[in-house]
Amino acid sequence: MNIVLWIVAVVLAVLFGGAGTLKATQPKAKLAESMGWVNDFSSNAVKTIGGLEILAAIGLILPAVTRIAPVLVPLAASGLAIVMAGAIAVHARRNESQMIMVNFVLLVLAVFVAWGRFGPYAL
Repeated sequence: MNIVLWIVAVVLAVLFGGAGTLKATQPKAKLAESMGWVNDFSSNAVKTIGGLEILAAIGLILPAVTRIAPVLVPLAASGLAIVMAGAIAVHARRNESQMIMVNFVLLVLAVFVAWGRFGPYAL
């Protein structure tokens, strides 16, 4: 189970690290071409979401690898679950059912990592 948790955490870190970097570094107009939801938020809000995703991606891996404050791993996973719950609400409001499913899967994976690292497979 520890290996599965590591794999899921790495996959989440790669996905959110990449997505967060795009949101934090690209202009809102460019993001709007592929992410229509950014039109509902200010540029600063989009960059903040990107920054949070980058921090969470780092928090999923770095504390576990260094063994410094490993409690940050499930906290980062919990934070990602909260971000995905918000994303589900935004996409539901916009009637984007396909994105809701993607966000739901990511939410479940984040909750799985949080459960495992807070509970029976804590680092």
